[in-house]
Amino acid sequence: MKIVIGSDHAGFSLKEFIKEHFRNSFEFEDVGTFSEKSVDYPDFAHQLATLISNGTYEKAILMCGSGNGVAMSANKHPNVRAALCWNEEIAQLARLHNDANVLVLPARYLNHDETDKIITIFFNTLFEGGRHTNRVNKINIH
Repeated sequence: MKIVIGSDHAGFSLKEFIKEHFRNSFEFEDVGTFSEKSVDYPDFAHQLATLISNGTYEKAILMCGSGNGVAMSANKHPNVRAALCWNEEIAQLARLHNDANVLVLPARYLNHDETDKIITIFFNTLFEGGRHTNRVNKINIH
């Protein structure tokens, strides 16, 4: 599966772990950042979200220190449903009920084991559809 991945400086280390750890599961397009040098998180969130919004990629992983900044930025784009997930249950529900297409991780608050579990459940959970479909269709206001 091809996915896009991005982070700010606070998420850089976790992003590099994810790319290495899941190298046999995903083909990554990394939109940056490429070091721990301080950057503005919206720049990377918008670049990643554009690739989801325009259909270049179906799913993505995005991270910053808390996850909030990149989630807020990414969710400004049409057809982007970026979900901040800090445990397996939230990740599963984000897919089941919200058809989330961008997994947002709070890099400063997750260890590698938690990250592995969250990513695994997110990418292995299908959207439940049914009563949730109409709700998901109402997310975009454009």
